[in-house]
Amino acid sequence: MTPDIFFNSWSGLGRALLIGVLAYAGLIVLLRISGKRTLSKMNAFDLVVTVALGSTLASVLLDRSVPLAEGLLAFALLIVLQFVITWMSVRNRWFRGMIKSEPSLLVRDGAYLPGAMRRQRVTREEIEAALRKHGHDDIAKVAAVVLETDGALSVIPSRSS
Repeated sequence: MTPDIFFNSWSGLGRALLIGVLAYAGLIVLLRISGKRTLSKMNAFDLVVTVALGSTLASVLLDRSVPLAEGLLAFALLIVLQFVITWMSVRNRWFRGMIKSEPSLLVRDGAYLPGAMRRQRVTREEIEAALRKHGHDDIAKVAAVVLETDGALSVIPSRSS
């Protein structure tokens, strides 16, 4: 075991501290400028952007060959690309269909829809957990359970319950 596995130099720690604070502050500023949509519930595309931002932050923090300015430019590029994609998806139905999925009906009028559940890889147990979370104890009293585009399960009670 080499001694530098735990500690290499004080300058390395200082760089990580300084660059970490500056990169984090830059990321927060860019996220605030980009608006609430960037921080909203995630669909698959948003998850990819979030992972890419995290990966970029890690590279800026840990790789001495990546200057802070390049890391901030990469943050800005990812956020601008997300803005452009979401802007286009709001204005173009075809493009929105390429980026976002549609909600899926999993329960209708108190009856499970096994084909839809299989396609979406959702179990009865997951639906029952969502029912409990929304204060329902009987599937028969539910008009619908919908798998939303962000992966959440929405429960719509029957009018009679």
